[in-house]
Amino acid sequence: MTVPSINGAVLDHVAHAVPEWRLAWPRYATELGAVWSSGGPGPGFAPGQLRFANRARIEMLMPYDTGVNDFLARFLQHRGAGPHHLTFKVHDLEAALDAARIAGFEPIGINLAQPEWMEAFIHPRQATGIVVQLAQSSGEWATPPPEGYPTHRRLRPDGVPVPAASLQRVTHAVADLRSAITLFGALLGGEIEDRGIHGGEEWIDLRWDGPLALRLVAPASSSPAPALTEWLAGGPGRVHHLDLAAEDPGGLAGARPVPAGLPGLAGSEGRPRWVIDPEDNLGLRLVVVAA
Repeated sequence: MTVPSINGAVLDHVAHAVPEWRLAWPRYATELGAVWSSGGPGPGFAPGQLRFANRARIEMLMPYDTGVNDFLARFLQHRGAGPHHLTFKVHDLEAALDAARIAGFEPIGINLAQPEWMEAFIHPRQATGIVVQLAQSSGEWATPPPEGYPTHRRLRPDGVPVPAASLQRVTHAVADLRSAITLFGALLGGEIEDRGIHGGEEWIDLRWDGPLALRLVAPASSSPAPALTEWLAGGPGRVHHLDLAAEDPGGLAGARPVPAGLPGLAGSEGRPRWVIDPEDNLGLRLVVVAA
């Protein structure tokens, strides 16, 4: 079957579910220099988007007004803080939904009521283990930063603030690379930039017309890496980490050189990297190279 492509789709941001925005600010704002972009309360959750030096964005989601909708509170209760969804902006949501159905996906949570923001979702069972949000918006949303948002940054030894980091890529580990390419490449229009096999892991880099890229990593079909297979734990996939570039990554709180044998890092060989483990970043691993 020929899979239709959604014209003009772009990977807009990655979402990180947290109990409170403020818990993520020391890492993303103070240490990595991300600036506030937009945010505010909603029914059941409050999104807050932060923008990095290359204009890629991460969205912090915290529970709010859970009496109206407790989906995020239940997510945090059952799974803990960590990666929640990937958002793809599209020019025409209804056409995108038609294309998704033709490709064999069944969108859920469709909301076309507000022209300024229309959305739908592909369930993790179909979307290789991660919620995929499809959204059409009438413009960019910008709001003043909330009270208490940090304005200071990590300092160099001479007292000069360290430049803001760049959020380069989401690395998503999957059990079935072909299914992931059907979704993110064929349907969502990701252009393959690079691919390879290393250490029993196969990887493919996808890019859209925007600053944020996606790397798919899977156990190689010929001789799969047992560590990555074990990490996937029988599921269709999980966001493995975010890739960033920052000055003096070894100076970040909790950062350590990437240990030998850590799964999910195929495609990043030959360059020194530091890792911040999920337990040190509210359930979301960061891998950082020197800018």
